[in-house]
Amino acid sequence: MNSSHPRRKFIKQSMFGAGALVALPLSQTTNPAFVDPDNLNIIGPQKGFSPHVGALVSMMAWMRNTILNPVQDLSVKELDYIHDENSNSIGAMLWHLAATERFYQINTFDNKKWGDWPKEDDERFSHAMNLGRGARKKIKGNKISFYTDMLEEVRNNTLSEFAKRDDEWLLSVDENWGWGPTNNYCKWFHVCEHESNHNGQIKYIKKRIK
Repeated sequence: MNSSHPRRKFIKQSMFGAGALVALPLSQTTNPAFVDPDNLNIIGPQKGFSPHVGALVSMMAWMRNTILNPVQDLSVKELDYIHDENSNSIGAMLWHLAATERFYQINTFDNKKWGDWPKEDDERFSHAMNLGRGARKKIKGNKISFYTDMLEEVRNNTLSEFAKRDDEWLLSVDENWGWGPTNNYCKWFHVCEHESNHNGQIKYIKKRIK
């Protein structure tokens, strides 16, 4: 793959954005995933993180860039486009990704049960988390920067918290998780895999924008 691919250009352009939920150390003011944009395609440990956490960070960085690169030039009309009565807009799906990550933060970093959200997070993210009719009514009229700033804000908080934790935390198991015993690694890999799932949906909708 040519190193001049738009993926690298985009992540370089996204190096600084919205304020994080938790302030980042000044030594980590690089791109949103602390990954060298020239080495975005190298998955593995990252400086500032324990080995397994760093590898997860690199996977999440790669997937996030894959999500954002195709949508960065979309207009408000295109972000709001609804293909049919059962579809979600691209804008709603981007907000949904931020919501999913925020709720996994609360569960894994704050040790809260799923659904036990602070009021401000519930009000900000629940309609996007649920998608469907409610999201179709409420999520519209926003520029791409609205969504990318939100995604970056949430991601920066994830990374700030990851930097405080080690591989033992990542591998620790939640015996009471809904789909069975699950460790934090699986929960956060699911956040990454979840973006991959919506990546396909976003591309499907983008090709059908009229």
